[in-house]
Amino acid sequence: MIVIKFEKQFDFEYDVQGIIRSFYPGIMLKSVRGKLCDRQELADYEEISKQIADEQIPVEFVLQCIFDEQSMEILILNGNECGLKSKFRRIYTQNGYDRKETKNCLKRELYDLMHQYTGRELAWGTLSGIRPTKITSALLVEGKSEAEVYDYMKKEYYLSDIKAKESIDISKREIAILNRIDYQNGYSIYIGIPFCPSTCLYCSFTSNPVGLFKDKIDNYLDALFKEIDFCAERFQDKKLCSIYVGGGTPTSLSAGQLERLLKKIHDTFEVKNLYEFTVEAGRPDSLSFEKLKVIRQYDVTRISINPQTMNDDTLKIIGRHHSVDQFLKAYEMARELGFDNINMDFILGLPGEDIDDVRKSMDQVYQLKPDSLTIHSLAIKRAARLNMEQRAGKKFDIYNSEEMMQVTKETAEKLGLVPYYLYRQKNMAGNLENIGYSKESKEGIYNILIMEEKQTILALGAGSSSKMVWQNTDRIDRIENVKDVDLYIEKIDEMIDRKRRYLNENKI
Repeated sequence: MIVIKFEKQFDFEYDVQGIIRSFYPGIMLKSVRGKLCDRQELADYEEISKQIADEQIPVEFVLQCIFDEQSMEILILNGNECGLKSKFRRIYTQNGYDRKETKNCLKRELYDLMHQYTGRELAWGTLSGIRPTKITSALLVEGKSEAEVYDYMKKEYYLSDIKAKESIDISKREIAILNRIDYQNGYSIYIGIPFCPSTCLYCSFTSNPVGLFKDKIDNYLDALFKEIDFCAERFQDKKLCSIYVGGGTPTSLSAGQLERLLKKIHDTFEVKNLYEFTVEAGRPDSLSFEKLKVIRQYDVTRISINPQTMNDDTLKIIGRHHSVDQFLKAYEMARELGFDNINMDFILGLPGEDIDDVRKSMDQVYQLKPDSLTIHSLAIKRAARLNMEQRAGKKFDIYNSEEMMQVTKETAEKLGLVPYYLYRQKNMAGNLENIGYSKESKEGIYNILIMEEKQTILALGAGSSSKMVWQNTDRIDRIENVKDVDLYIEKIDEMIDRKRRYLNENKI
């Protein structure tokens, strides 16, 4: 455990936690408040111990944050000795207090302290947000040269050479793709199907075991169709760019229910002129020839069939109820039916897997030659069963590294797949990233739009969150739907009315 001690509310508390988590991924953090030690005195370790006695977890060190209207001071305290410390002034300009620059300065100072304390360097430097390429893209669009952007990312955020260059390269591809799309005058749709064959160890999404909810699915679709009708009517004068049917696992539905859903989408929206129509077919144990045939006949342009690993033992550990052989058969069926844009997801850092397991998976990927490949670094989410079991004392051997990421990168290069989008999450194995590779013209358009926040995305279904993007501003609003399936069915008119009120109030 690492204890972060504040005297009072601190407006950069989240940023402090983000840097600490980057150096110590997966470690428990505890923020405590109270009278801080005098700046000239040593840490009162006994006082802190009393505040965390109920945890019964050893303390790695205490980070103490002292601040006032003019300056901030950070101290790393270990045992009864005062260790490293840094003091810096808040940043003011002629327009007053500059919060953004002060925050970035704080993060650099804390990074330098942690680097001295641990001897470690982080490939992503001080960046703890999920969208690194949003920064590089904005700078390139402003007209900055690649060299200027590279220097800025190194100086401002301490990015490594590799990550700075990688971010710029991906931004260039994203900008070229977005320039082909009228994203500013259009919108996209996400349709959530919150059912799965089982809940994976690492999953925190809204999903419900389809076996327990099978009698409610048709009622859920009835409610979802009402939301689809409202959105189609309200946005009939805007161009629909992409549709993404996700979850959960949409192919958890029966073939008849899946056809009912896709027919509704096909009949309600103009799908033939979409830039992309994706259906997540992620769980091979939910697929059949009949279901794939249904998807094929409704103008779906992209599907994702996700093995996550090519190791049967790991699949059992993480709660995936399919085998490698089932995945291979599902992939073969999709190719037989003519799907020419198939994505595969893999996760690095799964319990017990090492670089040899990654090589084994990538060797099979090379033989299959998917159209796109998405590599995830395992993120340990608060609501995931993995996190709960870890907190209960169960040990998992979780490891990811730049070398493991490099194996996937080399496989992508051999297949002619180039990186086209990138994002990061908290508590990622190895403090690394998620990255998407694809063949030219097979990029996941929706992935770029949602990650770079370039376009309004209406999200329909239980647990979904619409993201309303105001063009040429920094304003983004969210409209949430309830997560519970029963409540969504019961309160669908309220969910629709939330959207209606927002659109009316903002004259959209």
